[in-house]
Amino acid sequence: MMAAHQAEPADTRRNDRRGVAARARDVFGAFEHLVGGLGTALLALAALVWLVVAGLTCVIGVGLLLLPTVPRVVRSAAERERDRLSRWGPEIVRLGPAPAGARAALAEPAVRRELCWILAHGTLGLFLGVAGLTMVLNAVQNITYPLWWRALPAEDPTPTLVFWDVIDDAGAMAVAILGVGMAACFLVLGTGMARLQAWPGRRLLTPTADVDLSLRIAELSATRAAALDAHAAELRRIERSLHDGAQNRLVAVTVMLGAARRALARDRPDAEDMLERAQETAEQALAELRTVVRGILPPVLADRGLAGALAGLAANCGVPCRVDVDALGRCPASIEATAYFVTAEALTNISKHSRARHATVTVRREGDRLSLRIEDDGVGGADERHGSGLTGIRSRVEAHDGRLTLTSPPGGPTALEVELSCGS
Repeated sequence: MMAAHQAEPADTRRNDRRGVAARARDVFGAFEHLVGGLGTALLALAALVWLVVAGLTCVIGVGLLLLPTVPRVVRSAAERERDRLSRWGPEIVRLGPAPAGARAALAEPAVRRELCWILAHGTLGLFLGVAGLTMVLNAVQNITYPLWWRALPAEDPTPTLVFWDVIDDAGAMAVAILGVGMAACFLVLGTGMARLQAWPGRRLLTPTADVDLSLRIAELSATRAAALDAHAAELRRIERSLHDGAQNRLVAVTVMLGAARRALARDRPDAEDMLERAQETAEQALAELRTVVRGILPPVLADRGLAGALAGLAANCGVPCRVDVDALGRCPASIEATAYFVTAEALTNISKHSRARHATVTVRREGDRLSLRIEDDGVGGADERHGSGLTGIRSRVEAHDGRLTLTSPPGGPTALEVELSCGS
């Protein structure tokens, strides 16, 4: 009974820590969303200014040359916002190139909705992004202000957004208290500000039902073709492994057993050596068959789950690798196998090509989405077109209607992000 009472506070403390960690992730996520939204808001504002300039200069004829470019500029800004919102929530499919010509563009409902979006996001979204960024930066500045305010010029030691002169430590501490208040405001308001900033895009940039259906059909056709290609490639890989490895060794075993039988019939002394070599070759063939079986569906996934399987990959990686898994519950076997093979291929690429010192594998489960992120601090420059195995990874991911994003600038670091639907 006493042990049970002692376990309850421990469970409560663990739950409290998880709650604090989840809240911290929400706050950092809200800040990241607001900063990302600030970038697309600047694009929306630029598109809005371009529209106004084209409209005003129509009276002198110049605007007639600019008007055909307006739908492309608006569509480009809207597509960036669709990509951003798809990374942070339900996917919003891209619509492709805008119609050619201003009249044809205005006849398309999606373009009219995008025009409303640039007006809303270029004003309200810009304000919310600037407000969130200003709140956080000033909170950090003001909280740390007592540590460095004496290094400021004596004639102007007062930070921005402070309405009193700072002349002593008491005034500097008052600035720090103001910073704590700003941080508290962002803790309370930040998530709501991020949602409000994203609301016009979720409302106006989502395709209408008929457009969404046609795009979805095209997307499913493409992913079905990718699934068939991935399946055919996997069959070819298995066939090559069996033909070049286990089959050849089994043929050698048959030949050696036949030679050993004839040697025994003639009572030759080398018959025992032949049988020993045949046994060794049979054991090698059995090991290769086990490798092929593991390549189809690794038994470690069924035995240890995705977290244990990824930990095993990290332990065998040629680069020190840390695994951070927070995926509660089991996913479908095909999804876990895809995450496993993607990680295995990515870590192999890191070991062979990246010249990295460290790598990190992060797995998160949010609702019915499994997110996988593999990072390294290597030289970067990874490119799907150069045959580094990334094409195969993309085929595996898209076969499950997933999404892959690769960021690998020259000089590094490299980040591979994969999202898979656990309901697929």
